[in-house]
Amino acid sequence: MNTLEQTKVSILGLGYIGLPTAAVLAESGYQVNGVDINTDVVMSVNLGAVHFFEPDLAELVTKGVQAGRLTASNDAKEADVHIICVPTPLITDGTTHPRSDISHVLAAAHSIAKVLKDGDLVILESTSPVGTTSRVKSVLQNELPHLNFCVAYCPERVLPGKILVELTENNRIVGGSSLRCAEAAAEFYRSFVVGEVRKTDDRTAEMCKLTENAYRDVNIAFANELSLLAESAGVDVWNLIGLANLHPRVNVLRPGIGVGGHCIAVDPWFLAEADADIAKLIITARKVNDSRPITIVENIQPILSKKLVANAGSLRVCCFGLAFKPDIDDLRESPAVEIVKALERTGVDICVVEPHISHSSSFDLCTIEEALENMDFGLVLVAHSYFRSHEGIKDAIEAGRLVDLTGLYSA
Repeated sequence: MNTLEQTKVSILGLGYIGLPTAAVLAESGYQVNGVDINTDVVMSVNLGAVHFFEPDLAELVTKGVQAGRLTASNDAKEADVHIICVPTPLITDGTTHPRSDISHVLAAAHSIAKVLKDGDLVILESTSPVGTTSRVKSVLQNELPHLNFCVAYCPERVLPGKILVELTENNRIVGGSSLRCAEAAAEFYRSFVVGEVRKTDDRTAEMCKLTENAYRDVNIAFANELSLLAESAGVDVWNLIGLANLHPRVNVLRPGIGVGGHCIAVDPWFLAEADADIAKLIITARKVNDSRPITIVENIQPILSKKLVANAGSLRVCCFGLAFKPDIDDLRESPAVEIVKALERTGVDICVVEPHISHSSSFDLCTIEEALENMDFGLVLVAHSYFRSHEGIKDAIEAGRLVDLTGLYSA
């Protein structure tokens, strides 16, 4: 049996999960090769560089490359463990509800089939509809009916900004296509995960990941709807939630501008697509959260109209934050981006403050100081720590020049 240092791991997909996973495994002593169809990503990793920001990731990638334990390529290579971390986007083509696209997962399975050998372990980490692991197994079995290998599903449970810590410290659910496969996958994860590794079947593990994010989505939708009711009643929603949460069995989440990222904003649809007639609450929550950015723009439109008249038709609006959550540079499915684009369509002059990105081809970026000096009106869209610690922002909010949509100082 191979030692940890002799075990080769192949990571298919070097994005927000794949690259940190590759770096952590290399740090643990595995021989890791990352696979990505993007040649620029492959080149950057082989130079010890990263193509997105995550705390401490650049240093860990550099260390792995310099130690000779981390490489990257465009094509799958022979390995003992193959981990699929490719995207599973939503398809929105005019149908009643969005549905999942697992074409990247199946393409990864076909590429693994070219190098798979007896005794290998194939793990799907990409968030997927229930039954996707079985489809991966079928692809491999159809192409390699003579081989004996294991297939399992193990969803990631990490928070952007804390990925490297949570990859090892969080509990993991390992779902095998058989008990033998679950045990093989659990043994692999226990080699680098400090948290508990719990075994189950693949379908339960798939649904567990979707359940976790749908649960969050439903509770966020309640908070967002509550904020509208509070506003209508003339009640401070932040004070209301603080008082309600004094109840020992109540924990109302904080309302916001919507839900972004590639987990909570996407995964509930994977559950709902199985049976939309059953998933009524899940679908309603998705609609509440998806409509939030447009609702916000509609609610502030009267303010903008009055200021446009007062300013003789010219109005500079500055938006603070673009990322889908605080203290990261990830703009995927960001409701802040939706709000900025909607405001641009109203004809006002927009500038954006986003301290976590240095350039943008889509938006006019400015510094906090430039925004505070030149804006006629402003919105805080993301509760970055940098904003909370800036006295100028606090002063602008108190003066009524800047509207805080995040409860920045109510925490």
